[in-house]
Amino acid sequence: MNSILKSSIFSITNFVKNKNYNFNKGQILESLPNEYMEEAAKTICSWETYKPTPLVELNKLSNYLNVNKIYYKDEGFRFHLKSFKALGGAFAVDKIVKETKTNTVATATAGNHGRSVAWGAQKLGINCKIFISEFVSEERASAMRELGAEVIRVKGNYDASLKECLRKSKENNWEIVQDVSWENYMDVPKYIMAGYSIMIKEIIDELKDEKITHVFLQAGVGGMAAAAIAGFAKFSKYVPSFIIVEPEDAECVLESIKNSKPTSINIKKESIMGGMSCGDVSAVAWDILKNSSNYCLSISDQGIASTVALLSNEEFSKNKIIAGECGVPGIISLISLVKDQEKIKDIGINKNSKILLIGCEGLTDQKMYDQLLNEGLRKIQNV
Repeated sequence: MNSILKSSIFSITNFVKNKNYNFNKGQILESLPNEYMEEAAKTICSWETYKPTPLVELNKLSNYLNVNKIYYKDEGFRFHLKSFKALGGAFAVDKIVKETKTNTVATATAGNHGRSVAWGAQKLGINCKIFISEFVSEERASAMRELGAEVIRVKGNYDASLKECLRKSKENNWEIVQDVSWENYMDVPKYIMAGYSIMIKEIIDELKDEKITHVFLQAGVGGMAAAAIAGFAKFSKYVPSFIIVEPEDAECVLESIKNSKPTSINIKKESIMGGMSCGDVSAVAWDILKNSSNYCLSISDQGIASTVALLSNEEFSKNKIIAGECGVPGIISLISLVKDQEKIKDIGINKNSKILLIGCEGLTDQKMYDQLLNEGLRKIQNV
């Protein structure tokens, strides 16, 4: 394992310290209201198949990196959808249907969010329209169809699928359940983020008074990252350092933090981390991230397959962990940072650190997982 972890595939592309950092609990809970998180917890915890997902200790990796503890929240066990997204979309559908009595919801997705919306619609017996880009795998499309959704494939990337979703929804008076916010569309993304905050409640409930020092948070449009920060503001008495992680070709949060304003990215190359390949930060997420994230960094796709294989081979933990491509960027970032003495000193990671990583998806695409696992096994065996 030592050789592969020391190799150049574990490296950071860009790194930014947030010069506007100013954690303000009241402001955060104004951006994502306390009552939304309380309602989400009450609703989701009442669902018949609900149970907290495992918080796994990556004890082998913490020994190697010489840090106190590394916790990995394994969302591969989230309901039968195997992703943290199950918490957000389904809760938002539940709330929207109660408010509007609609019989059709619609969304654009790279896969996991759409499955959650489709599942929420299926539970309530209403119609669901899912818009996906040409880059979303057929396996993910089939999974949404199996939940009763009509799947519409759109030429172009995620942004193109979102535009088509908005156009068709306006034409047909469908209720949009989107995890991205824009002008006059703020409440639904907040419902979705409130659902995501359940992850942090579960972690704090399990660890009790244990202090987490650093949290690595994947960002696409920033919804999960902002929801996790809000979760800490609500449920924890400690404030850790928050490190935002993005693909190098879609670092919209990093650029926004660097420029102190929302900044769009023209995505020229789609990342393997499809659910994180987003060109614009959500306005609701930005309200939280702009002052509450400590650092932003980006990584390439190079380490994804190897990390998937190392988790599967029990190299990081006594447990075999099945992680999808968006579940591993936090691990890659941590390993890469520890190799950089200057950055690790700045961030304050040391032998006393207790680090939280979000394994945000498990086996959500069998074909993609098999490809990554086989590629990763070849890489780690050849080093």
